[in-house]
Amino acid sequence: MKKNSLKIIIGRTDVVDFPELNLFDIDIKVDSGAYTSSIHCHHIEVENNILKCQFLDPKHEKNHKKYLMFHDFSQKKVKSSNGIIEERFFIKTAIVIFEKQYTIQLSLSERGSMRFPVLLGRKFLSRKFIIDTSKKNLSLHKLITKL
Repeated sequence: MKKNSLKIIIGRTDVVDFPELNLFDIDIKVDSGAYTSSIHCHHIEVENNILKCQFLDPKHEKNHKKYLMFHDFSQKKVKSSNGIIEERFFIKTAIVIFEKQYTIQLSLSERGSMRFPVLLGRKFLSRKFIIDTSKKNLSLHKLITKL
């Protein structure tokens, strides 16, 4: 018999950390319509077997246009929200939300017109969270009340 683990209630937005990428207090949007999670980058290129890109988050000036480099990455075809199939790079990294660290796979995508630099998709959310779209920033609020 399967052990029934408790799921955490997550709102439609929140704030997370990516400690391995040295990115902290990053705004995310929960997107149950998306299968994969994605992070907003541009100037994505492979040079000498190293994937390089610039993280885009104008809200955080010290991180905005910060270069990220990955030795371990993959490429897959993904159908975007507008129905177009495109080749994207994927990386695995750590994410901290609700004071717990998880491994997450992120696709690198140009999200210049989007309000949030990171989307959390179903693949990450599944079996861990229940989404309450009437709530926002539940992980962040939990952290603030502890201080």
